[in-house]
Amino acid sequence: MIPATLRGSLRFRLLLGTLFWIAASILIAGWGLGKLFHQHVETQFYAELKTHLDQLTAQLALDAQNRPTLALPPSDPRLNKPFAGLYWQIDRLASAEFPATAGALRSRSLWDQVLSVSDDALAAGADHRHHIAGPREAMLGVLERRITLDDLPLRLIVAADANLMVEPVARFNGQLWLALGVLGLGLALAALVQVVVGLAPLRSLHAALGRMRDGDAQRMEGSFPTEIMPLVNEFNSVLAQNAAVVERARTQAGNLAHALKTPLSVLANAAHAHAGRDDELARLVETQVETARKQVDYHLARAQAAATARLPGARTPLAPVVDGLVRAMRRIHAGRKLDLVVAPFPATLAFRGEEHDLQEMLGNLIDNACKWASARIEIQARSELGQLIVAVDDDGKGIAAAQREAMLQRGVRADQQVPGTGLGLSIVDDLARMYGGHLALTDSPLGGLRAVLSLPAVNAP
Repeated sequence: MIPATLRGSLRFRLLLGTLFWIAASILIAGWGLGKLFHQHVETQFYAELKTHLDQLTAQLALDAQNRPTLALPPSDPRLNKPFAGLYWQIDRLASAEFPATAGALRSRSLWDQVLSVSDDALAAGADHRHHIAGPREAMLGVLERRITLDDLPLRLIVAADANLMVEPVARFNGQLWLALGVLGLGLALAALVQVVVGLAPLRSLHAALGRMRDGDAQRMEGSFPTEIMPLVNEFNSVLAQNAAVVERARTQAGNLAHALKTPLSVLANAAHAHAGRDDELARLVETQVETARKQVDYHLARAQAAATARLPGARTPLAPVVDGLVRAMRRIHAGRKLDLVVAPFPATLAFRGEEHDLQEMLGNLIDNACKWASARIEIQARSELGQLIVAVDDDGKGIAAAQREAMLQRGVRADQQVPGTGLGLSIVDDLARMYGGHLALTDSPLGGLRAVLSLPAVNAP
């Protein structure tokens, strides 16, 4: 069973297809070459037998008693060596004057043996091939010819050990398959190298995308083959267009916010001028204008985050942001003499996103902790499974577990006596989710609330 990851691999598909055709080609070539060589050896085998048979026919004569004889014996020395593997024999067939006699004349190599050949009908002068059992149970390839000499029917037989044909074929096939195996291994290695080298630009492309994802580059850069460069150029063009659209959207959102803030400021100033006269309408207008300002800031932050959350190449180191926020919070809450402690964390920790959004999220969490803490706030950070985890603890009263989920909803506040609009935690949660992260509220070891912010990290260990 092939794993799904391998079935979906382009490298695996190319290798599988190439190796399949290499194996199929080698098998077909081996079978075809073996067949051709076998036919060649068989043709040569029977051609040699035919040569001996022609010599036997040419030297055949009848003596005075009308018995077959040879004017000159065949010249091959194997025919004079007993059981040498090459034999000839002349049979006298039945006629009106003589009965059939097998082995009326035969080679010395047969010694005292007689070849037993079936009496199948065979036209005179025609050569017939077949196999019979010979001396010492050896299988013989036989070529026979029937002739009539002075009205005497004769059968001429030449036979040779079939191993003279089988053994060369077996040796050739062994060497052939060894050579084809070496060739197949070489072709498989060549295919592997070709696939690895051919797909190397895709690995470079993947590395370039990784650098963009980690914030090390704003566009795809590198040296790529001419076949891939159009894709790279189109991708960079889309990135540039997307960045332009995002910048335009952020500018329009900022312009809208500023356009709304101007009339809101006018209304706030007018309401403030009448607030000292115990004007109930002025106080109502002043309150609603402040709420409207907070709503504009909230939705502006969301619009900016939505536009930049998925932009490639964004990278924000965590340490400078945390240090800047801690210094700011110490000044803002200096009168309460809070102890803000930042636990040591790796300097390489970085957020895959915009610096402004990270400041917005951490600023809200640290400010919220400062508002609720009695004396101590602790900030911890780490990297875990590709996520940047930042935990903010305080030693305040905490929030009941049943109320924590409601605290992440827009406009919900735990205590109306504490300054704020109830938008801080909601903004943090919304921004985190836009980046693929989340905000969780749990019990703190200090006795208060722990806010755990999970965001996408860059180069997480």
